[in-house]
Amino acid sequence: MTKNKHEQNLNDTNKLSFAILINVVLTVVQFVAGLLSGSLSLVADALHNFSDAGSIVIALVARKMSNLPRNPTMTYGFKRAEIIGTLINSTTLALVGFYLLYEVYSRIGTSSDIQGWTVIWVASIAFIIDVGTALLTYSGSKSSLNIKAAFIHNISDAMSSLAVILSGVLILLFEIYWVDLICSALISVYVIYHAFMLLRECILILMQAAPSDVPIQKIQKSIESIKGVMNAEHIHLWQLNEKTHVLEVHVETLSREIPYIEKIKNEVREIATSFGVEHTTIQIDFLNADPMRNSEETQDE
Repeated sequence: MTKNKHEQNLNDTNKLSFAILINVVLTVVQFVAGLLSGSLSLVADALHNFSDAGSIVIALVARKMSNLPRNPTMTYGFKRAEIIGTLINSTTLALVGFYLLYEVYSRIGTSSDIQGWTVIWVASIAFIIDVGTALLTYSGSKSSLNIKAAFIHNISDAMSSLAVILSGVLILLFEIYWVDLICSALISVYVIYHAFMLLRECILILMQAAPSDVPIQKIQKSIESIKGVMNAEHIHLWQLNEKTHVLEVHVETLSREIPYIEKIKNEVREIATSFGVEHTTIQIDFLNADPMRNSEETQDE
C-alpha cells in the first residue's frame, strides 16, 4: 500500500469515527427530546440514526478485519465479517421498525399534546448533522460499496428529518397531532424496507447464491468457445462478500498435451476475470480416457 493510499484510509477512518460520535450524540438528544415532547416520530428518527451509527461501526470494523491475513482455519481470511455484521445490524433494524409500528398502533385513538417547537428544533439539528455525516462519508463512498451504503443511508436520514420537521410545523400551526403518528409509521416502514433489502443480500451471499451481476450462461458459452474445449460443466459461482466473486468449473478436453492444457487454463482465467471473478478453480477432465478418468486441478487466486 502506498503512503498516499495509507493516508487516505487513515483520513477516511478519522472521518468515520467522527461521524459515529455525532450520530450517537444526536441519537441521545433526539430520544430524550422525543420522550419530553411526546413525539414518537422523533423517537423513530433517533433509533434510525442509531442504526446509522451502527452501520458506520460495521464499515470501520470490516475495513480493519479485511486486512487480517489468512490462516489454516480461516483459509479465505475474514472477508465475510462485514456480511455477518450487516446481518446482525439489519435484523436489529427490522425489529426496531416493527416495534415502532406497534407503538404507532397502540397510540391510535389516544390524545396527547406534542410540543411542536421541540420537534422542529431537534429535527432541524438532526437534518444538519445528517447532511454533515453524509459529507464525511462521501469521499470514502467512491472506493467502498460499504461506505457508499452508509453515505446513501445518511442522505435518506436527512430526508426523514425533513419529514419530522414538516410534522412539527403541522402540529404547531394546525394542532394536527395525528400527523406525528403518520410520520412515525412512514419512517418505520422505510426502516423495515431497507432492513429486509440488506437481509436478503446477506442471506444470498451466505447461501452461496450466484451474484446477480455475473451471467453464468455467458461464462459457460465463453469457456466452451475456447479451441479444444468440448464442455464446461459443474459450474459453481458464489460470493465471499459483496466484492469478491469465486468460480469453480470443470473443463472437458480431448488433448493431454501440457502446453495445450496450460493455454486452455489461462484463457479460462482471462474469461473469468473479464466477468469480475477474482478467485477461480479450474479442473481439467480428459475425454476418451481410461475408465479411471484422469484429471488435473489448478487453483488461481
